[in-house]
Amino acid sequence: MKTLVTRTYLEMRNPDQLHRVPLSGTGVTLERVLGCPISFHRFLYREVGRSYHWHDRLGWTDEQVRAYLDDPRISLHVLYCTGAPAGYFELRREDDGAVEIAYFGLLQEYIGRGLGKMLLSEAVEAGWNQGASRVWLHTCTLDDPAAMPNYLKRGFVPVREEQYEQEL
Repeated sequence: MKTLVTRTYLEMRNPDQLHRVPLSGTGVTLERVLGCPISFHRFLYREVGRSYHWHDRLGWTDEQVRAYLDDPRISLHVLYCTGAPAGYFELRREDDGAVEIAYFGLLQEYIGRGLGKMLLSEAVEAGWNQGASRVWLHTCTLDDPAAMPNYLKRGFVPVREEQYEQEL
């Protein structure tokens, strides 16, 4: 079955736009992952994206995943709650100086605890810390209903929309 999906691109052009929610809570930590095991990356992608029809990377070979993770323009950051992975984000530096929040999300068990606004704040700040000329991302109508309000509350501004059909 196909459904019509709206994809919205959002951006920040200035670090002062960020309405930051600091990382807080007992046992809540964020770590940049260097040399990420392929299996762990697959786990994060599969589990965070399960409900949102993330499938573009499911068919990647181990070599494709490794090449992606080893790309110096990519950084992977994992949110932990009392030692367990709770979510992650990936940043991708672009040739024009922009930083894309390429993937972002929480595992189902951690949704609704206020962690998304903290994780997004950390992702945006990490982008600016890389010297970004702008930080951007895109979302779509298949995403969690709380995603767009979170992006807007953190200071992102919609800049473009497009529609496409998605096989569900």
